[in-house]
Amino acid sequence: MTSSLTRRTLLSGALASLAAPAIASEPAPVRRNMSSFHAINCRDHFNDLSGGAIVSDTGSRALHFWSEDESVYRLFPTSVPMSDDLTRLGYTRITKKVEGPTWIPTPSMRERDPSLPKIVPPGPENPMGTHALHLSWQYYRIHGTHDTRKIGRRSSDGCIGLYNEQIAELFALARVGTQVRLI
Repeated sequence: MTSSLTRRTLLSGALASLAAPAIASEPAPVRRNMSSFHAINCRDHFNDLSGGAIVSDTGSRALHFWSEDESVYRLFPTSVPMSDDLTRLGYTRITKKVEGPTWIPTPSMRERDPSLPKIVPPGPENPMGTHALHLSWQYYRIHGTHDTRKIGRRSSDGCIGLYNEQIAELFALARVGTQVRLI
């Protein structure tokens, strides 16, 4: 058997050996479409669960609900405020529950967009969807939406939005007085 060692063979072998470490050490591909949903501990946010508790995490765009006795835990995807200046963070509570809410744009919404209607009755054109949970902060709500493209995005004027089916579930679970924290 004869050896056919040529300059071309030697050069291609050297180039292959130089490229091998770079290929082997290339980092794993980054997965950019991973869900940021994860269970959180209610005790990190509340001393007790009297009346149940809700944490709306604006960073991960998720809402967590715990029943008073911790037998029920739910995790829902949400829409969150479009910008930090529209976001209110801290502790509040549910003060009122409305099925078939009427939408009245806030004064600041009307200032930003004077063409908004003065009032939108319940129905498919209503941006508050089928149910609304009023918070103790004026104008802030956790509500549904008919525009399902908004869920998972920064798309609201300050409220937390859920799919209509999921706000209906939360509406049945939560009660007036339920503790709420927005983080």
